[in-house]
Amino acid sequence: MAENKDQQTERHAPNKPITARELAELGGRKLVYIRAVIARDVLDDLVDEDSDLTLDIADDATLYSVHAADGERIALVGDRDLAFAAARQHEMNPVSVH
Repeated sequence: MAENKDQQTERHAPNKPITARELAELGGRKLVYIRAVIARDVLDDLVDEDSDLTLDIADDATLYSVHAADGERIALVGDRDLAFAAARQHEMNPVSVH
């Protein structure tokens, strides 16, 4: 079903926040978002409490979080250029967010 111009304008009004679904549909499955994160904010997500694995990452280190269009984190990388390269290698279109 096609939308008329009024429906398109109402859906994408400049002051209307975009919904999570609209955001996820913007780039399809190929668009990924890369943003800098501080290690201490994500380290708990990286290691299972029952694991003997230890990470040697400084709490204040900058990591780069790669997110699918729906917001799901799909990777954490230690280098920004590597995050972009890995996304492109997997035929994704990375964009930076702040």
